[in-house]
Parts: sequence; structure tokens; C-alpha cells
Amino acid sequence: MTDTAQLIQASLTAAKSASNPQAMLDLIPYSTFIGAQAKIENDEVLYWLERRSSNIGNPSLPAIHGGVIGGFLELSASIEILYELDVNLIPKVVDFSLDYLRPGRYKTIYANCTVLRQGSKLVNVTATAWQDDIGRPIATARCHFLLT
Repeated sequence: MTDTAQLIQASLTAAKSASNPQAMLDLIPYSTFIGAQAKIENDEVLYWLERRSSNIGNPSLPAIHGGVIGGFLELSASIEILYELDVNLIPKVVDFSLDYLRPGRYKTIYANCTVLRQGSKLVNVTATAWQDDIGRPIATARCHFLLT
């Protein structure tokens, strides 16, 4: 294992011990680029993405770019695995399926994730994004990750 990988693993372990999912997100450069955030709320991790003009995909609505929403849900699902399971390395994406249900308007997007199944090598996670009402999601994702 390289020095960088060891440093990342040590940082993930420390963030996990401190129950700090934001510190886990901060280790991923794309997370910082889009402004993804996380905190513990009611014993679950709540993820959110504040409105940011650089995340707009359709300026006429305006709406958040679909790729940003997809990336945000993928990041959230991977952090959920790190937070919930006994895993110390960022899992690798095997399959990611995303359903866009409504436009992501230019306001805060929230997400939550659920680990549905953990095998010895594969983990299945669902992620749901919403804005004003959790009952009216803007996107849902089904993710499969490989544990290394």
C-alpha cells in the first residue's frame, strides 16, 4: 500500500471513530468541488448540497445539472458504506443506476441512503434526493459497490 493510500485509510478511520461523515467527504476532491456536505441527524447521516451557481446545468429554469445530482448521490452512497459498515477503504463502483424524477431546482438538495445488502464483496445501496419534501424525491439511485 502506498503512503497516500495509508494516509487516506488513517484519515477515514479517524473520521469514522469521530462519527464525522463530513471529514470522510472532504477526502474526495469532487465532493469539495460540488460542495457536498454531511452530518449526523437522528442517528442517520443526512447529506446535502447547497445551491451553487457552478452546479447549474439549465440556466433557464434554473436547475442543477443532472451529472452533479448523480455524482452527489454516488458520493453519498459511498460515504454511507464507510460510515455504516466495517470498511476502511473507499468502495469501488460496480453499477450505478439513476432515475431522475423531477428537476433539481436551484436550491438545497438533501439525500439519505440505505445499505440494503452487504455480501462478502458486494454492497447494494439506495440513495434518494429531495428538495422541499422528502415525499417528493427529485432522484433515486441504486448502487452496487465492490469492497476491496
